Amino acid sequence: MFGFNTKLDYKGVSVHVQTQDMGPSAQYIESLIYVAGKLASSRKSFYTHLLGTPQSKTVIQRIMEEQHGTIIREISEGKLDHILAPNGKPSGQGPEG
Repeated sequence: MFGFNTKLDYKGVSVHVQTQDMGPSAQYIESLIYVAGKLASSRKSFYTHLLGTPQSKTVIQRIMEEQHGTIIREISEGKLDHILAPNGKPSGQGPEG
């Protein structure tokens, strides 16, 4: 399986984003977001409608690149802070919430 892996430090948290084509039998692209080594979220894009088309490999590759890039951008823009925060608490909140 072909894919992308990006490791980054975001607000002091170790984040790893892994995106891969799960293959024609599964017919989807999956991105996994790990926070401090633990799976925090996933995202899937199905491509059943592309199978058998002349440009399917190229289009699937582009979808994979776009999905991975979108997740990295969403992290950097703070759109996934609710997933990335330690103990499930948004940044800047104390124990009392």
